[in-house]
Amino acid sequence: MPNTIKLLLIEDQTLMRQGLKTILDLEPGLRVIGEAGDGERGVQLALELRPDVILMDVQMPVLNGVEATAKLCREWNTAKVIILTTFDRDDYVYQGVRAGAMGYLLKDTPADQLIHTIRRVHEGEVFIQPEIASRALREMMRPTTSTLESLSDREREVLVLLAQGASNKDMAEKLFITEGTVKNHVSNILAKLQAENRTQAADIARKQGLV
Repeated sequence: MPNTIKLLLIEDQTLMRQGLKTILDLEPGLRVIGEAGDGERGVQLALELRPDVILMDVQMPVLNGVEATAKLCREWNTAKVIILTTFDRDDYVYQGVRAGAMGYLLKDTPADQLIHTIRRVHEGEVFIQPEIASRALREMMRPTTSTLESLSDREREVLVLLAQGASNKDMAEKLFITEGTVKNHVSNILAKLQAENRTQAADIARKQGLV
């Protein structure tokens, strides 16, 4: 007989949480070992109980589901989180996956699909409902305008020069600043654009029409 999969429910709506517990506890091989009504408490319980799979709501008090997932995965990098929510906004899907979630399901998912996903995630698979997976991928590949709007005027100037192929020395001379200041601006730009290197940052600048 296979080992029982231990589950933790992190959901602020009591009726929803109780309903999930009833459904899951009735399924052979599944057992709910803990419940939390906010993200902060959920992270604490997850680290204490070490469940096999965690079902995480998005909209919660104290710490939302995306923030809780990110915090949990930083402290326990093998945590297996399924985000279960009524929201299918692109940014929630994108942020949830980046935070470390291994699954993403809407709350109107049939019980049998939820159970199937729990088992798949428990086995180490990543599963996002097909109807929203493509949206997550598009969002992960597309920088948003608001990301560029987070840049200061000086950072925009540096990014434009960077995209034009200027070296740190060239930028320093053109902008009348030191090379050290240029390096600091480049580091800030990479962080804000979530770019891994100068090439990615330059590509974002071109796609967004800065050059």
